[in-house]
Amino acid sequence: MAASSSGGPITQFINHHYRHFNAAALVDAAKGYVAHLESGGRMMACLAGAMSTAELGLSLAEMIRQNKVHLISCTGANLEEDVFNLVAHNFYERVPHYRQLSPADEQGLLERHMNRVTDTCIPEGEAMRRMEKAMLEVWTAADQAGKRFFPHEFFYQVLLSGKYREFYQIEEKDSWMLAAAEKNLPMIVPGWEDSTLGNMYAAAVIRGDVKNVHTVRTGIEYMTWLADFYTQTTASSSLGMFQIGGGIAGDFPICVVPMLHQDLLREDVPLWGYFCQISDSTTSYGSYSGAVPNEKITWGKLGIDTPRYIVESDATIVAPLIFSYVLGW
Repeated sequence: MAASSSGGPITQFINHHYRHFNAAALVDAAKGYVAHLESGGRMMACLAGAMSTAELGLSLAEMIRQNKVHLISCTGANLEEDVFNLVAHNFYERVPHYRQLSPADEQGLLERHMNRVTDTCIPEGEAMRRMEKAMLEVWTAADQAGKRFFPHEFFYQVLLSGKYREFYQIEEKDSWMLAAAEKNLPMIVPGWEDSTLGNMYAAAVIRGDVKNVHTVRTGIEYMTWLADFYTQTTASSSLGMFQIGGGIAGDFPICVVPMLHQDLLREDVPLWGYFCQISDSTTSYGSYSGAVPNEKITWGKLGIDTPRYIVESDATIVAPLIFSYVLGW
């Protein structure tokens, strides 16, 4: 259902109250998202930070199911942390007073194997080690068969096998990774090595459990895949980019356009058709995460006429509101 002034209570609240400053930018970005889809465009969502531990799946999963997101670029942390939450939610601990923790308090969390992400502690045994076991099964099976897969494809194999369903501790509809696996949603995970399971994979290679380090496909292969996907998709539809946070989840995929133009010298490749970034990074000297969208015009990523928005606020607040608006909730 498309969002409008007659949408659900969240949409109506936003339309009525969000009239100025960052609130108005949120509305503009949400309306632009809807307009992009209604014109036949498709959308890539980029997940940085710890959005999965913030349980963005509560809204993102439905965006995926309703075909409001057609491609995801995410960090290795976001890829795994949605699944960690899926299988170990009841063992997580919230620390609302995290700003007052002393070094001794932090050491106590370490000794209990509770890895803290701001106000939320991820349980190592129930989440990370459980998924390490699951991933080792598919990594070694592929390695022994001489097959290679991308990081997200290994996750899809584990989730679609149903072997770990007995451990699910949230409703399946609230896991964006489950929604993505069920749709076989295209995904890119640049820099996957910089994640907990990436470290565990490196350890498996060192131990000799995985003989071929290239069993997990690389970021360069993700970029070559993305070049084909972008070319094929934009032959008939405009592709937009909805960036949550900064860093590699957005920096990596946006560069596919100038690469196609400047390095491969291809003509008639469209620029990104929509751009929005939610960021609380302050615009400062050399800050890419804090750069205004206009700067991307100089790099051949966006055009003068590309609808572009920036909402300078907390993504854990803004992203669910925009998704709710797009869903017409």
